[in-house]
Amino acid sequence: MPSLIKPPRLRPGDIVATVSLSWGGAGDENILWRYQQGKARLETRFGLRVVEMPHTLAGTAYAYEHPQERAADLMQAFTDPCIQAIFCCIGGEETIRLLPYIDFAVIRRHPKIFMGYSDTTVNHLMCWKAGLSSFYGPAVLSDFAENLRLPAYTEKWVKKALFSPEPLGQVEPAGEWTAEFLRWDIENQKTARRFQPNGGYRLLQGSGTVTGRLLGGCLEVFDWLRGTPLFPDPEDFNGAILFLETSEEKPVPKAVRYMLRSLGAMGLLDRIHGMVWGKPYEEAYREEYAVEIRTVLKEYGREDLPVLTNLSFGHCEPKCVIPYGALAQIDCESRTFSILENAVV
Repeated sequence: MPSLIKPPRLRPGDIVATVSLSWGGAGDENILWRYQQGKARLETRFGLRVVEMPHTLAGTAYAYEHPQERAADLMQAFTDPCIQAIFCCIGGEETIRLLPYIDFAVIRRHPKIFMGYSDTTVNHLMCWKAGLSSFYGPAVLSDFAENLRLPAYTEKWVKKALFSPEPLGQVEPAGEWTAEFLRWDIENQKTARRFQPNGGYRLLQGSGTVTGRLLGGCLEVFDWLRGTPLFPDPEDFNGAILFLETSEEKPVPKAVRYMLRSLGAMGLLDRIHGMVWGKPYEEAYREEYAVEIRTVLKEYGREDLPVLTNLSFGHCEPKCVIPYGALAQIDCESRTFSILENAVV
């Protein structure tokens, strides 16, 4: 696995840029209020100064038609010395179209915090190829713009991962969760989503304690990238802890089976030290996914592999922050997951 550069930490007063690298909805007239709500939350709760790149708010149609300009926004955000971090507005489904316009040397020469999730897995693997540790974590529209309050768990992990140079330590389960669908209509601005109590982590299989460096993302996007220049090299999986989660599309269980089998057929399941899985969206197929994971691991002789599920990252709220390449630990006896080192310097 490559040694990734850790970016400089954030401090109150720093400038962060928002980008729309896939879906451009942040700039649509009916959703702009939601973007402004998330921007205000970043400024008031974290003391950051938020700026938009030239096409962050260009809207859905323009963003789709101009992948080169979305990529240019990302490159400009990395090279601008006034910008300390880059936060994605939201994911989408076609970030891969930016690939021809990405200069990996620019990313490597200007290491800074980059954060998002879902289709942003593509951008994370761009950072990976460039040698930069990035952050699988909250987005502006879906998280920082949560109506009425930012969940304390999300706020805590953003501050721990991005603002502190100390080891992150044990990633405890969130005390609550929601995936309630509430339309992003301005009429709903004062309506809070309903949260419910969250259970602890679930150990699907494995024993003892394992460590490894973190690699992964949204399972469907990770699968799409097989065969492209962005997919990690086989050696990158050596000793890794693979973190995976499914999207709001709620792939059927047999699709998860097929995607995991592909990793097995490539010999990648033989290389890893463990797996952690994010809570499925709306907890859809929770039990069925567990069966598929165990089945495929048995097919490839990995009944020994520690697997922990129900973690709060990805397509659930609230969420923690996962730094790519950081050394992590699964303790099967205590059913805990820890990140053993700092994510920023």
